[in-house]
Amino acid sequence: MRPDYFRPFRPLTAGIALLLGASFADAESRHAIAMYGAPALPPDFVSLPYANPDAPKGGRVVFGNTGGFDSLNPFAQKGTFPWQMPFWSYESLMGRSWDEPFTLYGLLAESVEVPPDRAWVEFTLREEARFSDGSPVTVEDVIWSYQTLGTEGHLRYRGFWSRIASIEATGPRSLRITFADEDRELAMLAGLRPILQKAQWEGRSLSEGNIHDIPIGTGPYVVSAYEPGRYVTFARNPDYWGADLGFRRGTMNFDEMRIDFFGDGTVLMEAFKAGELSAIREFNAQKWDSAYDFPAAQRGDVIKTEIAHGKPSGMTGFVINTRRAPFDDWRLREALLLAFNFEFINDTVTGGVMPRITSYFSGTDLAYRPGTASGREAELLAPFAADLPPGTLEGYALPQGDGTARNRTNLRRAAQFLEQAGFRIEQGQLLGPDGAPLALRFLLRQGDSDMQTVLEIYTRALERLGIAAQIEKVDNAQYTARVAELDFDLTPFRRDLSLSPGNEQRLYWGSHSAGQPGTRNLMGAASPAIDAMIDRMLAATTEDELTAATRALDRVLTAGRYVIPIWRFDVGRIAHIRQLRFPPNPPIYGDGPQYMPDVWWYQD
Repeated sequence: MRPDYFRPFRPLTAGIALLLGASFADAESRHAIAMYGAPALPPDFVSLPYANPDAPKGGRVVFGNTGGFDSLNPFAQKGTFPWQMPFWSYESLMGRSWDEPFTLYGLLAESVEVPPDRAWVEFTLREEARFSDGSPVTVEDVIWSYQTLGTEGHLRYRGFWSRIASIEATGPRSLRITFADEDRELAMLAGLRPILQKAQWEGRSLSEGNIHDIPIGTGPYVVSAYEPGRYVTFARNPDYWGADLGFRRGTMNFDEMRIDFFGDGTVLMEAFKAGELSAIREFNAQKWDSAYDFPAAQRGDVIKTEIAHGKPSGMTGFVINTRRAPFDDWRLREALLLAFNFEFINDTVTGGVMPRITSYFSGTDLAYRPGTASGREAELLAPFAADLPPGTLEGYALPQGDGTARNRTNLRRAAQFLEQAGFRIEQGQLLGPDGAPLALRFLLRQGDSDMQTVLEIYTRALERLGIAAQIEKVDNAQYTARVAELDFDLTPFRRDLSLSPGNEQRLYWGSHSAGQPGTRNLMGAASPAIDAMIDRMLAATTEDELTAATRALDRVLTAGRYVIPIWRFDVGRIAHIRQLRFPPNPPIYGDGPQYMPDVWWYQD
């Protein structure tokens, strides 16, 4: 539908009319939208390239989570919910293909329309789209969902709402969202908001209610049974509206999926070995090689599968809370990196077979290249040269240990940096510039045995520098609350990153949210250079521009020494019962909830 305000311009000159006509032609409705270039799949595609369109339906699977849950509302700010729930029970207007950097195909929407500058986006709903109770998905539901999630939903949904100038119906099944500022990715993000049923929440807030108030969604699965903190069972909706869509064909194949909850990873593993769970992901290469020789595996009833991927390493390690002095001093952070004997720790915990993360986008073309910045990267960083962390422009490499357990060479270098930062040793204690002993608190979730082993080795090294280090183990609820309140010195950290980085980068390390409770910027980065590189990424109109800006951002983040990186998950590792089958061609993003269980199936 074309807006009425263009009609008065029709009598203008032929040249202007032609320009307007060309603009409209560029904004024609399409079945898909890509961040850069054209979508890979045609309008009539049979299935996603990593799904088996002929996969049989049926079977029951059981997965395990550690911790617990006290909510079945993934959209409220309060409570802890099963993390899989948004993937299984809820849908958005568009769905993502994980075999392309960032391309969306119609899901609840049958088409999408954007102008060349992507200042707005218009969606047309599928007439057949239904909620799990059978009621139709309406434009009113969509507009209400955007507004409600953006004003009273979980914090992760609120930032997008502030970027919307207007949202309005343009027809019985269509709506247009106009954006408040220039950002080409906003049209993509608009297609990924979950859509909820307005009528369910009439007269009350989305955050109201108890565990029994489960939001109604449009997804293939509904909650069929649960016991708080112990299990949740999801049943495939036999009347699921989208079963015949190309985007859904060959996906969501199990009749029932159950999640059991365990106190820690050790108990969960024992449950898998006993046959109580259907599949488990293993993130430790040493355990992968040594811990899967139990009887069921020896009989062939359990199979080990490795899934390759081409995505960035992301960042895994221990994030440093730089809001707190003295962690705001890069020299202290460099000393902490030097004291972290990665080579010895990696050999102890993983058998030394997992490579170390070297930067946030390592393993892809988006990662900065070793050595001095040049070309477009250098141009982007030049205005900030005086304030960049040392090593940004010259090139920064993580410290390497000397191969010994005591790591004396790096500890001597760490002591030198500490001295430069104003620290001194007195009676075996490291005193800060203020004369107070330096004490570190590592916040750790109970049951995280691998990270506890890592920290036990690390704290011994810190003690040799005179640093008192304490590991604080707390339960899942306390951990979530303390991280949200930014109450930690260092804590385990993981950020998965995309081949098409965008607005999530502001959430992860943008300065606007650095001091807000609940922020995802856990390190407290507040750098004009970081903000500027993110802005450049979001303004990029070509892949070359995106690559240059991302490499520049990668330099600033890595040289900022905000995280002590550990190992990279170079392949996905899944151990599963032999009845679970999967297509032979994994997506470029490899394993994840979009792969297992989404495109797997049960077959005797």
